[in-house]
Amino acid sequence: MEDNLKMWKQYYNVTSTDEAIHLLDLSHQNTRIVAGATDLILELERGIRKNVDTLIDISRIQGLDQITLDDDSQIIHLGPLVTHNHCASSKLIQEKAFPLAQAAWEVGSPQIRNRGTIAGNLITASPANDTITPLIALNAHIILQSSAGKRDIELKDFYSGVRKTLLQPNEMLVDIWFPAMKQEEYGFFIKFALRRAQAISLVNVTAICQINDDIIKQASITLGAVAPTIIHAADAEEYLQGKRLSDEVIETAAILAQKSARPISDIRGSAGYRKTMIKVITKRALRSLQKIALGEPKPLFGTFLLDDQSKQQLKESSNISEENPIITTVINGKNFSIKTGYEKSLLRFLREDFGLPGTKEGCAEGECGACTIFLDGKAVMACMVPAGRANHANIVTIEGIRKEDGSNHIVQNKFIEEGAVQCGYCTPGFVMSAVKLLEEKPTPSQLEIRQAISGNLCRCTGYYKIISAIEKAAIDLMKED
Repeated sequence: MEDNLKMWKQYYNVTSTDEAIHLLDLSHQNTRIVAGATDLILELERGIRKNVDTLIDISRIQGLDQITLDDDSQIIHLGPLVTHNHCASSKLIQEKAFPLAQAAWEVGSPQIRNRGTIAGNLITASPANDTITPLIALNAHIILQSSAGKRDIELKDFYSGVRKTLLQPNEMLVDIWFPAMKQEEYGFFIKFALRRAQAISLVNVTAICQINDDIIKQASITLGAVAPTIIHAADAEEYLQGKRLSDEVIETAAILAQKSARPISDIRGSAGYRKTMIKVITKRALRSLQKIALGEPKPLFGTFLLDDQSKQQLKESSNISEENPIITTVINGKNFSIKTGYEKSLLRFLREDFGLPGTKEGCAEGECGACTIFLDGKAVMACMVPAGRANHANIVTIEGIRKEDGSNHIVQNKFIEEGAVQCGYCTPGFVMSAVKLLEEKPTPSQLEIRQAISGNLCRCTGYYKIISAIEKAAIDLMKED
């Protein structure tokens, strides 16, 4: 491969935080830490990140994917490997930081949420990133570590502009912490975008209120995608204190939140439209929060296409480079050791170096789902994964879901019987998402099916036959059991 086609020159799989920080010290100007890498791969492809030649993959450091609560201080900690799906599926987050669970659930698609981390979302620093808004409303802090020690920064002070942070090149984010919401605190997150899934926020709002005897004692309203950084609607917060959440109070608070914003016009919407929508969704957030305070149940989350049981443990660190290009992996149940392909995406690695064309390249930007595979038990988009992550991993592609006797998977047969296959290009991705869904939820509702395939796009026609095929596959699988 020509040098100009190589996405990186060295790829480290590390087993400790200390090792990652040591490697950063050696060459931090040309080195980036990756966990999900969903943002970085796009930036490298588009030339936004210049001169990055070394990646340090921390995704298999043990213990960094934990969500914990300190019982004494009632502080919640998120490790740097906590993904959006970890967060959305966490009972602790749903109970003690509900707006964060909502925001994590709104990110991308199930495949993206299985790879992308909360820490990565914070570091990317786009004002449209969904999880920053609730975390600032929750008064979150982050811990940055370098060889010189650790520093604790309040998240609202971490940002200096669009995609600009206080993170130094030799630092790693090692912890996110924030106070758990109290029993008398209620919160809600709303994202407004141009599509129901796979869309960037046009506006997003988090509202959190402490309510005692129907009176608001404290309020936090944060706004995303309407200024260079996430901002507090300070006048609205101050106005709400001492008030009851009446229709009139909600209306006034929404107008005050609207006045706090400084939106821009871009391809997705005008500044005026964004201003209008700030008022609309702030009202919706406060009304939803009020309903929860009155005892209505919180919204539920659906499918995650997530199963960590096949996760491969990394026993020792490795440096994959031109001098040592070997990747040892398991693909579709077979062991391989290969000396090519480490410097590309996992999608190209599977297609070009293993001759597995069933994993399709539709967009190469994590939008279409045609390249959906299983990586250590999770449905992910192969175009968003560095090939080096395959080292000592367990991978399943569309070629690997057949039964042991070589016959089709039931999902494949139902796609054929129902006429769910059109041009066929997107079909492998849909089948993979459906197979993982039925492993997770053997009797899914139609809503859960729709959620499971929200990361898969069909450019030929509608999705009715696809949904019908999955429903009938679920029935037949239950009969087999």
